[in-house]
Amino acid sequence: MYIVAIAWIYVVLMMAITEYSVAAGIMTFLMYCVLPLTMILYLMRSPQRKRANKEAAIERATKAQRSTSETSKPDIAA
Repeated sequence: MYIVAIAWIYVVLMMAITEYSVAAGIMTFLMYCVLPLTMILYLMRSPQRKRANKEAAIERATKAQRSTSETSKPDIAA
């Protein structure tokens, strides 16, 4: 996934270098590289973020269940 992004950055950088002005080069790099890659990489990581959020929710629920079960046990040592 990242090798394609790196290759695309290189291609767009070469396109930006050949522009006639610095402003046009910067706009080319931003519009053809930074914005599209940001959106594409964000969307491609969506399943991984969902999985991590689900695992974190399960872990929080397990931790909450453990803490409530530990506090509800009677103290027999007294």
